[in-house]
Amino acid sequence: MRCSPLVREPLSETQSVDLAAVFKALADPIRLRLFSLIASHENGEACVCDISPAVDVSQPTISHHLKVLKTAGLLESERRASWVYYRVIPEVLSSLAGILQSGEPATSATSMEVLS
Repeated sequence: MRCSPLVREPLSETQSVDLAAVFKALADPIRLRLFSLIASHENGEACVCDISPAVDVSQPTISHHLKVLKTAGLLESERRASWVYYRVIPEVLSSLAGILQSGEPATSATSMEVLS
């Protein structure tokens, strides 16, 4: 009896490098928690002042971790007065979900560009 492959094709070298950077950013428990807090916050966005009570680290440390998540392409930010608001990029969530569920990257150009 022959089993079907779990995915149609393996990731390309570029996709592997890009995804490794994303997963590396999420591999830190604090960053994963911050990402989850922002994703579950009203409108999928929050500032450091909104999420700092939920984690036991300083505001500068939170800001550092958010910068890592932003650099990895998981978050985008917008300055409003003296605060920077971070939001999860929706295409990233759908692309990561597609990869985790099927082992394949999402096929939409937007999702792939987000992770590339």
